[in-house]
Amino acid sequence: MKLDIYKIDGTLTGRQVELNPKIFDIQPNDHAIYLAVKAYLANQRQGTAKTKERSEVSGGGKKPWRQKGTGRARVGSIRSPLWVGGGTVFGPKPRDYEMKLPKKVKLLARLSALTYKAKNNQIVVVEDFNFDQPKTKEMFNIIKSLNLSDKKTLLLTGSYNKNIYLSGRNIATLNVLEAQKASTYDILNNKVLLLQESALNLINQRFSHE
Repeated sequence: MKLDIYKIDGTLTGRQVELNPKIFDIQPNDHAIYLAVKAYLANQRQGTAKTKERSEVSGGGKKPWRQKGTGRARVGSIRSPLWVGGGTVFGPKPRDYEMKLPKKVKLLARLSALTYKAKNNQIVVVEDFNFDQPKTKEMFNIIKSLNLSDKKTLLLTGSYNKNIYLSGRNIATLNVLEAQKASTYDILNNKVLLLQESALNLINQRFSHE
């Protein structure tokens, strides 16, 4: 599959790029994608939720009233889960939600996501660009000229570029990442994949040999 390369003003450069079929035209594995997305979301969880059990709440020790003769239900402690202010039964405890996947499964999931983007014509290649300083307006003009202003877009750069990142972070429909750091979830959670030429070259170099 060949794609046209666009300039930042939305016009064609007259050049095309060939998408590597080993990366963008494999047999997608939906289960690998499911596992990768599940692991990504699980790894975002802090796992700090905590409630106090009856042994941890204050009070108690003394029986509130005698066992019999009062006409009320028998109670052994004010820390009972049945009482307001008592302990919680089977409440959450701090835990680690981390999930680990084999490298081959993560690679298959990422290639499957890239293949889906290619098959659905949701990949746009643009020539490399940079800013002398952060300029959100200039970044928005680029997205607008490429007819992507109303689509949730993931811009992948070949390397970390602070000015590009700062220029795009205040645009609601745009996310900016380094190509090597884009996860399966990042790729699928955006409608369009906007690739700088250097980012596409990096993807070809990284995944074609794995």
